[in-house]
Amino acid sequence: MRAFLSLAVISVLASSSAHAMGSKPEPTEPSTPSGMSSGTPSDESGPRMEAERAYADGYDQVAKAKKDLEDGKAKNAEKKFKKALERVQHATELDPNYHEAWNMVGYCSRKLGDYPTAFTAYQKALSIKPDYAPAREYLGEAYLEQNDPGKAREQLAMLQQLNATEETNALRAAIDAYDKAHPETKQAPAQTPPSSPAMPDTATKSGL
Repeated sequence: MRAFLSLAVISVLASSSAHAMGSKPEPTEPSTPSGMSSGTPSDESGPRMEAERAYADGYDQVAKAKKDLEDGKAKNAEKKFKKALERVQHATELDPNYHEAWNMVGYCSRKLGDYPTAFTAYQKALSIKPDYAPAREYLGEAYLEQNDPGKAREQLAMLQQLNATEETNALRAAIDAYDKAHPETKQAPAQTPPSSPAMPDTATKSGL
């Protein structure tokens, strides 16, 4: 079942990338359902499996919402993001350690303009898995969208420490786009990022 859910949505991720939208970067989409996100074997009839189904449903709604946005149907997109948020929030209720689901809560909340909830969700994902590179990338993008490039650079520094090439490149591109739109805010990258859950000393890309 988990493999089926993953295959059903994996094509959506292929075309997602970070790019500038006006003066603010458009966030990339969260990870597709993996079925093994927290490292805990799933019980086919237990809360973990139900959480994975809820996550997959939420991801499907996000894909549809993105298509609505591309077609200029903002109101329809908003409805779908709300449905997606409900599903991934349910996933976190079923499995509070589902870091991908918390990351998706952050993404949907950002799309709905609820940045306090988005930041809380990203921090929760990172408190569970500090070396989860996608959440650090998306957190950095959220800081840019809130005109805080300094904190975005902190997340970039952490991604560089993780050797997370794809996420590093995406966030760097978003920061570069922000700097071009806001030349007065450009500054050197942070060296000792303090503002989000610290990574373990031996953090690697394992499990990303």
